[in-house]
Amino acid sequence: MRTAICPGSFDPITLGHLNIIRRASRIFDQVLVLIAVNAGKKSPMFTVEERVDMVRRSVARYPNVLVDSSDCLVAEYARRFENAVLVKGLRAASDFDYEFQMDLINKNINPQLETMFLTASGKYTFLSSSVVREMAHYGADLSGLVPDELKAEIEEKAKIGRQKHG
Repeated sequence: MRTAICPGSFDPITLGHLNIIRRASRIFDQVLVLIAVNAGKKSPMFTVEERVDMVRRSVARYPNVLVDSSDCLVAEYARRFENAVLVKGLRAASDFDYEFQMDLINKNINPQLETMFLTASGKYTFLSSSVVREMAHYGADLSGLVPDELKAEIEEKAKIGRQKHG
């Protein structure tokens, strides 16, 4: 069985993320969306547990997609699976530069690990979790950016954050 691992912080998950996950689910027998704890990211909008729950609800329609979380290196996590492939979405050339570097680092840690890049669908090339967080912070409409079933939850979390931080 070929397993794809789609790692990310998913804080929050966007329609761009779902586009990559859906496309990977057509290529691989199993897709594991890995909520990776990123040591470099301070003050996430959602806890790891909240993100796992949100992603699970968002991918429920895909029978071969599972969700997990980990605070270890993705290359180490991937050792749990035989012939796992990391699937990374690319929006722009700058994403490729970063992801290419990460691939080299991951190969140093886990030489068996391959990385496959999927280019973002055109309408999602601008979309990232940080863009969604910024828009939500200012009360902008998130329609067409995040899954419909999560929109109100994300907007409410941003509203609470605004109230807390004045």
